[in-house]
This record gives sequence, structure tokens and C-alpha cells, in this order.
Amino acid sequence: MLVKNEIHDPRLAGISITDVTVDRELAYADIFVSAVEGSARSKEILAGMESASGFIRRMLAERVDLRTFPRLRFRWDPTPERADRIEQILYSLRQEKPAADEKPSEKNEEE
Repeated sequence: MLVKNEIHDPRLAGISITDVTVDRELAYADIFVSAVEGSARSKEILAGMESASGFIRRMLAERVDLRTFPRLRFRWDPTPERADRIEQILYSLRQEKPAADEKPSEKNEEE
């Protein structure tokens, strides 16, 4: 629905659904969302998802054959932001590694 622009809420531009979990009783579906901008827009995005939840639930119920369709709960997923931070740390460590490799050899030459 997001890809096909079936939801016309500007608050939901540039978001991704990162995960969906459904409880055993099919009463609730937790939908995890994230955005390129990170958590700066999380409240705005979650409000937009809540606002569209009735429409989303109705459209999904038409497309997925279930006796009763779960209620939708939207959650912010910080995983992409955490992964980006880890990538930045790893990149900085890789940049420091050549300098660290040179120091032991310099010490050996001095001895």
C-alpha cells in the first residue's frame, strides 16, 4: 500500500515496514516502521500510521483471507539507525587500522 501510494498521507513519505509480528490468537499485529531520517520523525510517522490504521486494516482484511483480522499496533524500529551507527564505528576502526599497523613495525625498527 505504501509502495503503490494507496495511502495519501504526507507524514508517511519515505518510511519502511521493517517487521510484522502477530500474536497466537491473531488479535494483534505489531507493525514495526522506520524512516530514512531516523527517529527525528518517529512521533509524526507513528501518528500518521495510527491515523491510517482503519484504512490499512480494511485493505489488508480484503487481501488476506482470515476469519477475523488482527488489530494493528504500530511501533518504531530503531534497528536501521543502530545498524548505521555500527557501520560508522566499523568504518572509523578500519580507517584507524592502517595507522595502528605501522606503529608496531616502527617500534621494531627502533629496537
